[in-house]
Amino acid sequence: MTAAASTPAGTAVGVTRVLVANRGEIAVRIMRACHELGIETVAVYSDADRSAPHVRAADQAVHIGPTPARESYLSVERIIAAAVESGADAVHPGYGFLSEQADFADACLAANLTFIGPSGAAMRASGDKTSAKELAQAATVPTVTTWPIDAVPDSAYPVLVKAAAGGGGRGMRIVESADALPGAIESAGREAAAGFGDDTLLVEQLIRGARHVVIQLLADTHGTTLYVGDRDCSLQRRHQKVVEEAPAPGLSDKLRTAIGESAVRIAVAAGYVNAGTAEFLVDPATGEFWFLELNARLQVEHPVTELAFGIDLVHWQLRIARGEHLTLIQSQIRPVAHAIEVRLYAEDPITLLPTGGRVAQVVLPSGPGVRVDHALEAGMEVSLAYDPMLGKIITVGATRNDARLRLLEALGDVFVPGVVTNGTLPVHALALPVFIAARHDIYTPTTP
Repeated sequence: MTAAASTPAGTAVGVTRVLVANRGEIAVRIMRACHELGIETVAVYSDADRSAPHVRAADQAVHIGPTPARESYLSVERIIAAAVESGADAVHPGYGFLSEQADFADACLAANLTFIGPSGAAMRASGDKTSAKELAQAATVPTVTTWPIDAVPDSAYPVLVKAAAGGGGRGMRIVESADALPGAIESAGREAAAGFGDDTLLVEQLIRGARHVVIQLLADTHGTTLYVGDRDCSLQRRHQKVVEEAPAPGLSDKLRTAIGESAVRIAVAAGYVNAGTAEFLVDPATGEFWFLELNARLQVEHPVTELAFGIDLVHWQLRIARGEHLTLIQSQIRPVAHAIEVRLYAEDPITLLPTGGRVAQVVLPSGPGVRVDHALEAGMEVSLAYDPMLGKIITVGATRNDARLRLLEALGDVFVPGVVTNGTLPVHALALPVFIAARHDIYTPTTP
């Protein structure tokens, strides 16, 4: 793919060639946004991804190593070398891999590359759950009560053991009694060390009946920080999101504003720039909310915010990185529709174990109100070496139920023979009466 022949108005000098330090659907999505703004792109690829769609979507591609992620997509040195070799002047990390690694952001800066995300200092201030909570408390934002793993009072149970770093549901255990705590700490620590290279844990108060609400943030380099609405990610399985939607249902305008303004205060306290999200637990019945963490990256479910609010978040990431002012006005950021997203994985819907395999055919939904972000094609091999997500299916409607029914119909059009997918899990979740009534919470069962 070649860059656009003409440069759209507003393209600034300084970010003209972006290396996308990722793979799969998010790499393709970022490259599309770059090309729409007249910015050239560079792909990186491992041995397993030589013929992957994201490689062909770029203007240039650089091989960065063997299949294992630690020798390719997680290698700071190889990615920086690829950026320098290809003449890139900026790096977009996507999500996952190195996206929340402060040392990677610092390495880009040292190599005279613009990192499309927050600074390393802001990541350090907000990336660890403990330090992020300290920021929130300093900004007068309520937080969930937390204890060191060796100082949990007997009156605290049930509690949640969590990894201090990382996310995605790894390193999390619900503990109902003091007797079960040592085993939970041992298993969660192993999982955290394997997933994030850090076995540090913390223990939080467990709040039953709460919703998981995410606030989308944008901050420019000129001192403006805004929140672009909210998302609800409460339907989960094993602490991993199953259904994501925007705006979050069942919140009063007063509560939305209070949570959004709290997120902005935390971002400002962290010196945060570019796109990020603040996560909260919310009790819609009482109006109480508690800050959980700040995610220093673009999130997987960003399309629901884009469709619900009519704002291209990746465009704004690029525009902020090249020094533009945010022209959005907080009071004018309002939802124009309702959007719901589910993720399509190459995994067994019951065990959630990755399946892998060679894709024989790709049939995906399309039409009005349907968006599919993917990097699938017939004949490609789905490697077990990486995250098994194949793509995301998002629908939009005038009402929440319109979007829900459209998504159920769209899921019926998915046909990807050659790999087993999780398709039955989101279909079941979307049909749950408690979800239809918007009375679900983070502990609502989603298993068929």
